[in-house]
Amino acid sequence: MDMEHLFKMEIEQLTAGDTLMATKLDRIARTAAEGASVIRSLQERGVAVHILNIGILDTSTTGRLMMNVLLAFTEFERDMIVERTQAGREIARTHDGYREGRRPLPKARKDAAVAMVRNGRIYQEACEATGLSRSTVLRAVQAFRAQ
Repeated sequence: MDMEHLFKMEIEQLTAGDTLMATKLDRIARTAAEGASVIRSLQERGVAVHILNIGILDTSTTGRLMMNVLLAFTEFERDMIVERTQAGREIARTHDGYREGRRPLPKARKDAAVAMVRNGRIYQEACEATGLSRSTVLRAVQAFRAQ
């Protein structure tokens, strides 16, 4: 289950008298429309919304105006971050030897873990000895068995 789905489930459990606290406004939603919808829904149910770097969002006319302005700036800031990140990736792709994503784990470590499991060691021992995660060892063993 992804974090966004968990967040929505937790928000649905809030009731009148509860307070939703978030460090920043962009932690509540990705877009201004989504943020306004979530906050309005919470306020209608009697849930207080407290953004630590802003304060408690109220339902007054001025409060709604401020919320919408701040949400618009939050969405703008997020879009600018995405644009800069994409531009940085495009520049990085022009460099020799650029490889996107994580570097592959050394084959020798995965082979050692597979050998340990094949020789009767439990997965936990193979993980501790090689420094690999359980899921990595499981995938390596499955790949070996598929050959």
